[in-house]
Parts: sequence; C-alpha cells; structure tokens
Amino acid sequence: MSVTIYHNDRCTTSLAVLDIIRAAGIEPVIIEYMKTPPSHEAMLALLLAMDMTPRALLRTRERAYLSLHLDDEGKTDRQIIDAMLAHPELIERPIVVTEKGVKVCRPKTKVIELL
Repeated sequence: MSVTIYHNDRCTTSLAVLDIIRAAGIEPVIIEYMKTPPSHEAMLALLLAMDMTPRALLRTRERAYLSLHLDDEGKTDRQIIDAMLAHPELIERPIVVTEKGVKVCRPKTKVIELL
C-alpha cells in the first residue's frame, strides 16, 4: 500500500500518526511540508479529496492567522490558500493520503481508517 504523510516533525500528533503507519509495516512517503509546502494545485487537490474548504484546514491558533487577518470572513479561498502556502504552519496536520482516501488525521486514530 502506498501512503503519503504531510508531516511536521515538531507536532506530537504528526509523529504519533507516523508511528502508527510504521507499526502497520508501511514506510510512507514523508513530505515535510514546513520545508517544502505543496504547490497551489496540490493543495487544491488535497482539499478536493478531503471535501474541505481552505478555511476548514486552517490552524486558527497560529500567530499568522490573526496577523494576516484570516479571521476576516471576506477572505477568498485563494487568499487563504496563498496564506497557507506562504506560512505552512497554518496548515492543519497531519494529512495522510492512501488509496482509501485523504484525511487530516486528528485525532491520530483516524489514520487507521486509511490503512
């Protein structure tokens, strides 16, 4: 099975999800999105696959959320995606991609549905 994880190695949930994947005997493709954010097209594809709006994928407790005025409901999806790509800490994590689907794996046990 092919598994890709959009991973932040400073996030305990992301680390726990990676451990669950590896415990299942799978070595995933690891995308360290904080170092290499996805392209705009890749982000759109992930959002479509998860049936999520960009706003639903935002981490609202990050400093950039308020400093970029992302709490403004007038911000367009494009503006939100651009902000997430410029400030990848705004992207909720971890995102896991398998043949069974794409999910933000919070809580960490959500990854089991994809394995």
